[in-house]
Amino acid sequence: MSFKSIDLPGIGTKYEIETEKGDRVAVIFKDTGGIQLYVLEKGKETPSAVELNPWEARRLGSILTGAVIEPEKEAVEVAFSALSDLRISVQTYIIGKNLKGKSIGELAIRRRTGVTIIAVSRKGKNIINPPPDFVFEEGDIVVAIGERHQLETFEREILGI
Repeated sequence: MSFKSIDLPGIGTKYEIETEKGDRVAVIFKDTGGIQLYVLEKGKETPSAVELNPWEARRLGSILTGAVIEPEKEAVEVAFSALSDLRISVQTYIIGKNLKGKSIGELAIRRRTGVTIIAVSRKGKNIINPPPDFVFEEGDIVVAIGERHQLETFEREILGI
């Protein structure tokens, strides 16, 4: 397998991989922000092409790196090739009235469920690694991380869903 990067002046940057089988895959990151993906199968003259926006490209990248995406739930599950039995899930939730005014520590989220709140988005501002004394407001969007069963416990015991 070979890999090369080529600067395309006025267009962007091209990354090309040739597989062991002889197929070629090229990704062009255009200066305009678009992404083009080309696949040329060995022995064929014409490549297949698709144009992706940055969001679509990130989703495809997540799939190719082993993350299982559940976009309707805004969740990602990551499986590590070196640790085949380890799966980490990241999920977003919207805080309702029932948790308004309560802190992460008061709810004992990690002790009760094993889940860690890694970020909160409040009115367009992001708080990364909120401390235990962080108090929720209705409408906060929280990013929680843990194993799938831990997130299910969090949903049931903390969120009441």
